[in-house]
Amino acid sequence: MQELNHIQIAQRLDQLTELSVALGASHDTAELLERILMVAKSMTHADGGTLYRPSEDGRSLCFHISVNDTLGIRQGGAQGDKIDIPAVPLFDEQGDKNLSSVAAYSANFRLSVNIEDVYQADVFNFSGMRSFDQQRGYHSQSFLTVPMNDHEGELVGVLQLINAKDPATGAIRAFSPTDQRFIEALAAQAGVAITNQRLIQQLEDLLEALVNLINIGIDEKSPYTGRHCQFVPELTMMLAEAVHNTESGPLADFRMNDGDRKELWLAGLLHDCGKITTPVHVVDKGTKLETIFDRIHMVSTRFEVMMRDAEIRALKAKLAGGDAAAIDAELAEELAQMENDRQFLRMANVGGEGMKPEDQERVRQIAKSTWTGPRVQKKEPGAEEPPFIREEQDFLTAEEVENLNIRFGTLTEPERKEINNHISVTIRMLESLPWPKHLQNVAEYAGGHHERMDGKGYPRGLTKDQMSVQARVMAIADIFEALTARDRPYKKGKMLSESLRILGNFSLNGHIDPDLFDIFIREKVYLDFAYKNVDERQLDHVDESKIPGYTP
Repeated sequence: MQELNHIQIAQRLDQLTELSVALGASHDTAELLERILMVAKSMTHADGGTLYRPSEDGRSLCFHISVNDTLGIRQGGAQGDKIDIPAVPLFDEQGDKNLSSVAAYSANFRLSVNIEDVYQADVFNFSGMRSFDQQRGYHSQSFLTVPMNDHEGELVGVLQLINAKDPATGAIRAFSPTDQRFIEALAAQAGVAITNQRLIQQLEDLLEALVNLINIGIDEKSPYTGRHCQFVPELTMMLAEAVHNTESGPLADFRMNDGDRKELWLAGLLHDCGKITTPVHVVDKGTKLETIFDRIHMVSTRFEVMMRDAEIRALKAKLAGGDAAAIDAELAEELAQMENDRQFLRMANVGGEGMKPEDQERVRQIAKSTWTGPRVQKKEPGAEEPPFIREEQDFLTAEEVENLNIRFGTLTEPERKEINNHISVTIRMLESLPWPKHLQNVAEYAGGHHERMDGKGYPRGLTKDQMSVQARVMAIADIFEALTARDRPYKKGKMLSESLRILGNFSLNGHIDPDLFDIFIREKVYLDFAYKNVDERQLDHVDESKIPGYTP
C-alpha cells in the first residue's frame, strides 16, 4: 500500500510539473483555467469540480467552469455549455463578509476548507447543494475548497472539488491532507499563471488605449485625419486576410497568425501618428489661401476697397463737370472687370487636379494691379505698435501669388514637404519605442505606406523587394481610403470606378504592388469596404474588365 502511495505521489508530481510547463506556455486564459480544474480533478480522483472567478466589482464569485462526471455536466470553459448558476455573494446586505458559503468563506479569508461529509457539517449553509442533490438524484459528500491568490495576495479564483473517489474501489472518500497540499500547490502555481495572463492582457489593453489616445489627439486636431486613422487599418486587415487566403499566384505563401494580425492592426492604427506634430493649417488646408483662416476673404475685401475707390473717383469726376453717362459706363465696365477678377480668384483658390498655365498667368496679371491700403509693418520686440500707413501696393503679395498658382491641390511645395514629413516623424516615434518581440515590425509596416514599388516614394525610397507584404498592403489601403474619402476639406470623394481607375494606373506605373492590386479587385475587397464605409452616392457601376492593370 505504501508503494502505491509513492507511485501516486510520483504521478501527482509529474502532473504538477506538466501543468507548470503548460501554464508557462499557455496564452489562452480560458484554456488555461479549464486545464487547471481538470488536472486538480484528475490528481484527486474527484467526481466533480468548480472554478470560480471574482466579479469585476469584487462583490461576488462567478461560476467560470463547472464539471461533474456522474451527472455528465460540463458548463463554462472553452467548450462547455453556458453557465446558468447564480453568483455567490462575498458580502451580505449589511456589507459583512459572507461566512455561510464555503466558497465565499475560503475567498474572504484566503483559507482552504476540507469537509469530509457536507451532510454532517453544520458550519456552512449547504441548502443549495442539498436541493441540487435532491433534484438530480446525486449525493454530495466530500468537499475541498482552495483559494487562488496572486503574488500580492489578491484573490484571482477559487478551486472547489467534490467527492474524491478511491481509485481502487470507486467509493467516495474524504480528501486527504496530501490531496489538500497538492491542490494548494497547484492553486499557487495557477494563481501566478492567471496573474501573468491578466498582466499581459492589461499591458496589451494599455498599449491599445495609448494608441487610441494618440488617435483621439489627431482626431481632435483634425477630424478628417482621425477618420482616416480608423479606416486604413480596417481596409489593411481586409486586404491582408484576402492575401492570407490566397492559394495561388506570387503571394500564395503569405500567411498570418493571430500575433501577426495584432502587429499589423497596431501598425495600421499608428500609420499616421506623426501627423500629431503637423500644423493644423497644413493638415486641413482646404483652399490655397487658407492658413488659420481662408485669406480669400481678405482679397475680396481689397476688391471692395477698389470698387469703392472707383465709385469715389467717378463721383468726383461728375462733380468736376465730367460727362455723367460716359463716367457711369466706364465705372460699370471697371466694376464688372473687378467682380470678374474676384470670382476668378475665388475659383482659383479651390484646389483641383491641374491649374492651366493661362490661369496661372492671369493670377500674376491681377497681382500686378495696385490698390491703396495699410502697409503691413513688423513690430519690433518691446517697441510701440507702428502707425498705420496708407500706400499704393501690389494687389496680391508674392506669397499669395505662389499659393493661388498651386497647380495640384492646395499645398505649396514647402507645405507639401512639411506634411510629407509626418511619415518620418511616425517612423522616429515608433522606432523609439521598446516594442516586444512579437511587435517588432510595427514601425516598418507603418513607415512604409508612402513608399513606391519603383523606389520613388518617401521617406526612404524603398523598392518592392525591400518592403514587407504588410507595408505594401497598407500602401494600397492608404491610397484607396484617401481617394474615396468625401470629408476632406480640400477635395471631393471620388466615384468608386474613378478611384479604381487611378489605383489601377498606379499598379502599372510602379506606385503600388500589382500582385496585391489583383487580389484587391479579384477578391472584391474594394467592394466590401465601399459598401460599409463609402457614401452610397459614390458607388457607381464598376466594370472590372476596364480597370487598368487588372485582367479578370
